[in-house]
Amino acid sequence: MNYLGIDYGEKRIGLSFGDSLGLAIPIEAAVEATEEARFAHIGQTINQRKVSHLVVGMPYNMNGSTGFKAKEVEEFIVKLKSRFSLPITTVDERLTSHQVEQQLKFQKRKVDRKSGEIDSRAASLILQDYLDQVFGQNLEYPLEGDV
Repeated sequence: MNYLGIDYGEKRIGLSFGDSLGLAIPIEAAVEATEEARFAHIGQTINQRKVSHLVVGMPYNMNGSTGFKAKEVEEFIVKLKSRFSLPITTVDERLTSHQVEQQLKFQKRKVDRKSGEIDSRAASLILQDYLDQVFGQNLEYPLEGDV
């Protein structure tokens, strides 16, 4: 199964990819000028990577409630469902972009926000959280010598 992680933004949509290996990687963000072009980018990614499941970050408030940003994401999810007809799971995305920015600061890297790199790195955190829940608890690693 192949997964597409999504960090929705009004102008930039961060994307990440993961599969049954359980590792999420950031990929090129959808940063096109129009919503239609961003959806076309997502559709092309779904087709190229044979994605069968979407994982979308849900921006809950710090107290766990839903605010206006969560409502925007819910509307985005409705469009995703009607356009791509794939199963969609939401994952709490609180502070993922902040976490990425802190990591980049620690690495002393400057990133142009418009590139979508921060958004795609946030999408990979969102997807990794989901993959850890799905695959992480059932992994059994063989001891040295066992196969």
